Amino acid sequence: MTNRYPVRMHARHADTPTAPRHGAYIGRRLLALAYDLFVAVALWFVVAVPFVLADLAISGDPRHNIGPCSAMQWLLWLACWGVTGLYATISWHRGGQTLGMRPWRLRVVSLDGGALTRSAAWRRYAVATLSLLAGGAGFWWAWIDRDRLTWHDRASGSRVVRLARAD
Repeated sequence: MTNRYPVRMHARHADTPTAPRHGAYIGRRLLALAYDLFVAVALWFVVAVPFVLADLAISGDPRHNIGPCSAMQWLLWLACWGVTGLYATISWHRGGQTLGMRPWRLRVVSLDGGALTRSAAWRRYAVATLSLLAGGAGFWWAWIDRDRLTWHDRASGSRVVRLARAD
């Protein structure tokens, strides 16, 4: 196969398919998750704006808050979960990395080394959500798993690899 471009465009050694990849330790994965929390909170602020404006229009009182167990609060939580899922699944499907995974040189790949399908990415996100709701049990499972895979890795047929350092 010939290269259409005489110069490699934005490709580094660590991003090439032939670069050596190693399994990612759970500590790096949790740090990447912490980085992604900042992105998620920013997205949640954006998602909350229409809900706050709708609540203001309904109540007419600018000091009124959305009720803690109201239908609007549940819709807000569902919208936040959905937009966070879009961020994660699109990132995993298109490039294998979220913003939090990039500084730690982590990438999600299918078990055959290719990109995740959309359905596998959503399955990964759903099972990871359940894992977090279970106190992170699915993440901690990686410590005893022989292949260091979490519940969502197993459920989606994927794994997180650490990319080689670009020199």
